Amino acid sequence: MTLQASYASYFLSLPLQERQTRLKRLTDAERAALRYLWQFWRRPNQTPPAEAWRIWLILAGRGFGKTRIGAETVRDWAKHYRYVNLIGATSDDARDIMINGESGILAVCPENERPRYVQNASRLDWPNGAQSLIFTAAEPERLRGKQHEKLWADELGAWRYAEAWDQALFGLRLGDNPQAIITTTPRPTAIIKGLIADPTTSVTRGSSYDNRDNLAPSFFADIIKKYEGTRLGRQELNAEILDDNPNALWKRADINKARVLQINALPRVVVGVDPSATSTGDEAGIVTAGRMGDEYYTLADDSIQGSPLEWARAAVTAYHRAKANLIIAEANNGGEMVTAVIKQVDPTVPVSLVHASRGKHTRAEPIAALYEQGRGHHVGSFPDLEDELCEWEPGMDSPNRLDAMVWAYTELMLRGEMRQATSRQG
Repeated sequence: MTLQASYASYFLSLPLQERQTRLKRLTDAERAALRYLWQFWRRPNQTPPAEAWRIWLILAGRGFGKTRIGAETVRDWAKHYRYVNLIGATSDDARDIMINGESGILAVCPENERPRYVQNASRLDWPNGAQSLIFTAAEPERLRGKQHEKLWADELGAWRYAEAWDQALFGLRLGDNPQAIITTTPRPTAIIKGLIADPTTSVTRGSSYDNRDNLAPSFFADIIKKYEGTRLGRQELNAEILDDNPNALWKRADINKARVLQINALPRVVVGVDPSATSTGDEAGIVTAGRMGDEYYTLADDSIQGSPLEWARAAVTAYHRAKANLIIAEANNGGEMVTAVIKQVDPTVPVSLVHASRGKHTRAEPIAALYEQGRGHHVGSFPDLEDELCEWEPGMDSPNRLDAMVWAYTELMLRGEMRQATSRQG
């Protein structure tokens, strides 16, 4: 058996007659239990470290099986510990991936072990009396004062607020052996780099290719083909932690230096939209930004893959949540449809369309200059957007989040100044 092979892979490699013989030796109950026997199905690089550890950091590509490892670890912990808590990047992620997902907790537990999901209380109640409180990294204050014996933190690299991890660590203090498992696609954040350097962290690395036998062929046909050989693919598929693209206009150091945790109400806020014409194509970029004086703030990234009606709803929700002045949207991809679909959701929302008459490099350059000057601030962290900013270089097709942000900032920079000038003349 090779290093990456599971017992299941080894079993399937045996001659058919030997496999049938071995299965016949099992009772009906044993055959039924085999489905939930994680020790049989897992690969060696999905097995907990043999050495002592406080943090088990799993840095792996998309489709590696990170969620399954986290769910199975929680399942095992809940047999022996009372407080085994969960933190998702967002509340939707915690519900849809960690708990209800195809490889989530409810799916990996046999009926006699399956917890009851009390959604309105953000809690799992296990049959043996153990509890799992469910938190979101988008609300770090909820973690303040909470205590954990064991903890599963999912997609730490995508958490908006670093403070959420600080609060989680403060609470990891119950029992005789407090531990946390982190399952994440790697990103070059200070938290991830610090964890790798910490001697109490055990690191497991893996790529999307490790789990190819269990992934749909379409995943490899669509996702792998799109990203294989690219810098982003090295991060998302091969789980490499990359430094900045030297040719990119934006630098992580500039973003990190100007980052703020919160901001008071801004006098002008807009929602930039880079629309998608279909539900199966690229994401629609939806980025909210504001301006105060000569300082600019990225407030939210609500980009979504969905139908025009779905992204229009997301854009209108972002508009109302931020009490924005305007939705600014690119007209090149959809034209009048963009305004029509937004007005269908809420006819009171003001929409302005812009046409991409200048090249992407020309549009992006002054926005990147703001960041270099320390005047472009992210309120919290926006990992997907920041990946796009720090990976894109002139000459490449610009991604949707970046385009949406550029439209928003351009509106704040140019049209905002024009309106101020007109007001002063009047």
